[in-house]
Amino acid sequence: MSANIFKRGSEAGQGKEGAHSVVLRPVLLKNKGSLRLSARLELHLTMSLHYPLQRLNLGQFADRFRNEMVPLGNRFCYFCAAVSLSEEDLREYLDEPVAALPPVIAGRLPSVRILLVPYLEKGEKHRARTTPEPLVTTEKPKEDLSLGFGSLLTGGGAVLAFAVKDTEVADYHYRFYHAIAELVAGKTGKDVPEAYLQLLRHELHKAAHGEVDEDSWRLKVELDERDRNPSRPSRRFREYARQSFIDTLTLYTHGICCDIDVETGPRQIASNYLRKRLALLKELYPPPNGYAVFPEDL
Repeated sequence: MSANIFKRGSEAGQGKEGAHSVVLRPVLLKNKGSLRLSARLELHLTMSLHYPLQRLNLGQFADRFRNEMVPLGNRFCYFCAAVSLSEEDLREYLDEPVAALPPVIAGRLPSVRILLVPYLEKGEKHRARTTPEPLVTTEKPKEDLSLGFGSLLTGGGAVLAFAVKDTEVADYHYRFYHAIAELVAGKTGKDVPEAYLQLLRHELHKAAHGEVDEDSWRLKVELDERDRNPSRPSRRFREYARQSFIDTLTLYTHGICCDIDVETGPRQIASNYLRKRLALLKELYPPPNGYAVFPEDL
């Protein structure tokens, strides 16, 4: 399956002219609710100033720089390594995405450490881990080893690492909100709201076609009639429901922060079903004061 089947859309200024789309238009009124960085940070650092040039696994990197994290609100803190970011960059990467999170979501998150690093590389498989731990590196990995995002869940919270060199801000925003959505859903999907599960069952009953993103589409097409039985939800349905919730919540929160287009396509869920999902998420997770979800909210 092509990686370009689903178009997540573009942020303002990067959209495709003439595209038929569902548009989520956020509004920020006079920086209401926005987090302000206390001072301009000069981040012309190289990782070699802190340690010899080498690859570190994400856990080692996070532990090494734990005491250098900069607070960002009540739940978040961050550290930038080997990247030069202006105050405007910091607003785009940190201030604005965090400020646009619905308060209900922000209040349920664990402590989150955000690491902005040059590159991330796939780690080697280890018998003690189900998935390899990413590596932080200053050198660009081979394309088949390159990662845009990596994460760790620890007893002290979540570590979210983002490779920012050679990365568009729109792609970073998508990865940020996708990571937040994964935290909200929980590792097994146990925290997916029952109202969302009911909405999915209704869609399946109506034979609604399509999904929001590729991962949820792939899991949806694998469902059979037994998986669609609401009285006995199967493992495959639970996996699909979790991924569908993550993909839809990603779109919802990304749309609060940024003006994005959702391009239609043969495997994209119909706009009427998508709007019902977004309306439910708006009810469950209202946007911060000063932000809007739908055009009529402006």
